[in-house]
Amino acid sequence: MDFRPIPRETEAFQQSVTAEDIQAMCRRAFGTTVQVTSAVELDGGMYNTTSRITADGLGAPVILRVAPAPERQFASEHALMRNEYATVPFLAPVADLIPDVLFADWSHEVIGRDWMVQSHLAGTPARQRLGDYPRDLWPGFFAQLGTIAQDVHAVRGPHFGPVAGPGHPTWSEAVVASLHDIAADVSRVGLDATDVDTAAALAAEHRDVLDEITEPRLLTGDLWTVNTMLAPAPTPVISGILDLDRTLFGDPAADWTIRMASAKRDERTAFWSTYGPRGTSPADAWRTLLYEARHLGAIRLERYRLNNASGIRDTYDSMAAVLARMA
Repeated sequence: MDFRPIPRETEAFQQSVTAEDIQAMCRRAFGTTVQVTSAVELDGGMYNTTSRITADGLGAPVILRVAPAPERQFASEHALMRNEYATVPFLAPVADLIPDVLFADWSHEVIGRDWMVQSHLAGTPARQRLGDYPRDLWPGFFAQLGTIAQDVHAVRGPHFGPVAGPGHPTWSEAVVASLHDIAADVSRVGLDATDVDTAAALAAEHRDVLDEITEPRLLTGDLWTVNTMLAPAPTPVISGILDLDRTLFGDPAADWTIRMASAKRDERTAFWSTYGPRGTSPADAWRTLLYEARHLGAIRLERYRLNNASGIRDTYDSMAAVLARMA
């Protein structure tokens, strides 16, 4: 086997798997006669460990994704791979853009981690390719993202909260629970969670504003440039979307995609030409601030995983500014 793991420090959050583990997982998925010929770990992702696999008898390459060990997962990010798996039936409007799930194993019999095998999407990651196009073509890319987000947000869900659960009957309960989980995770790693607790208290105090959202809609959770693939074409054409493991049902305005589309006045403003306008009421504005607090809490945890001390500090300044505007 041509085995190419990414060298990592022993304390790194992401941990590679062995060549023997990969062979055993592929035999579980495709039969005992399968012989892996190549396993190349891919960079770019910051949560799951992902490898491109070729094997005799499979034909096309496949993607093997291995979740972090359960004890390494935050409560606010519990079983994300299972959440993605549960989301697949709800992604019918964008089915032509997502990889097929070929096999999934939550048994921990082969390796003590969740894992699944997906089809290999053609194309090049947009984070590598978009910059090769002239900037006057970039608006077309962001307009496509607007269409994709609109299609996903049109999907109605059976509850509020993560697709795989736990589900909540109201949006306020889902948001408060999410903030409490993030605060607990922040505290667990030895960081100050006072500001996240304050955001949770404000969410509970203003439940009526959150509960103006009465219909759960599907949120992508993490869709932006880094999770898209581009086709070989004279203009940027999105050929695939990846890593839909942070999906939830709730207010579309709370989606990471909406946050990123609003972050700068540049080519990304083309997103709104296809997605449609944002709400502008005082309640919309207040909810947007609360959603930013929730995003900042999640960002703090991610920066902790990446050992980004200055980035962690920045989240405290940003959170203080958000909370001041909510008071």
